[in-house]
Amino acid sequence: MSDNGESTVTVLVAAGANLGIAVAKAAAGVISGSSAMLSEAAHSVADTVTEVMLLTALKRSGKPADEDHPVGHAGERYVWAMLAAVATFVGGAVFSVYDGVHTLTHGEELGDPLVSYIVLGVSFVLEAFSLRTGVKQVRAEAERMRAPFARYLRLTPDTTVKAVVMEDSAALAGLMLAAGGLLGGQLTGSGVWDGVASILIGCLLVYVAWVLGRANAQLLIGRPLPRAMRAEVREELLGVPHVVDVLDLITLIQGPGEVLIAAKVDFRDVVTAAEVERACEQAETRLRARFPSVRRVYLDPTPAPAPAPDPAPGPAPG
Repeated sequence: MSDNGESTVTVLVAAGANLGIAVAKAAAGVISGSSAMLSEAAHSVADTVTEVMLLTALKRSGKPADEDHPVGHAGERYVWAMLAAVATFVGGAVFSVYDGVHTLTHGEELGDPLVSYIVLGVSFVLEAFSLRTGVKQVRAEAERMRAPFARYLRLTPDTTVKAVVMEDSAALAGLMLAAGGLLGGQLTGSGVWDGVASILIGCLLVYVAWVLGRANAQLLIGRPLPRAMRAEVREELLGVPHVVDVLDLITLIQGPGEVLIAAKVDFRDVVTAAEVERACEQAETRLRARFPSVRRVYLDPTPAPAPAPDPAPGPAPG
């Protein structure tokens, strides 16, 4: 299955789980009068909207290159993923913090929490299943890239899967916070616990939105390959016959599985034009073999700068 196909399945699983969970949480929040449950409902609604945007990103970024978009549409994925991060912030975090503050300042009447506990339990199972799907994909991709799981998740250009893993992890933490708020209110008879839980859920969503927004912003601006991989690219180029030096190297992540490499390369002065052409073809072949995500390679034969002349000697001392 392609990377886009795996990501689509992961996002669909998350979207289906969150849509059902959102309805159940909203009903439980109304019945129990819990602001934390209503915050969790807003959290799930925001996650559902986020996943719809991520599905849009996957569909639109998969369009092939054309005359008006010569390097393809992969970057559009990060535009929609950025909007998804904003949706998480506005739709979930703002509402949760507002509802928590309102509960602390105005109080709330607590109803029967039994329905909420049942909904939280079912939601935990569904969110855990969705998280398992996302983690399974990330782990497989990390093993393929020979990278540690945590490092790959932090640096992966596939921000759709990163969003699912982070949002589902936040959802599980939010469910535990909501359960703690319900239990505290049930034991003490005070709605303060529920209000605090709602605010903490909002803060958790602010953090997730910030991390996802920052990751997508970096990729939209233009993020290079990690330093170690850039060193390997330079090593491959220097291993090509007739290449003397790599004067300038630019790597650009255009999307998951799409990397552009451009370099100014100094060739031996005695080689012919035909040998330079063959060397460029060999360099591209080597780079594609070592890095399957490389899609475009542009090499510019450039002479090394001449050494600076020695300074003229000054007048001899008298």
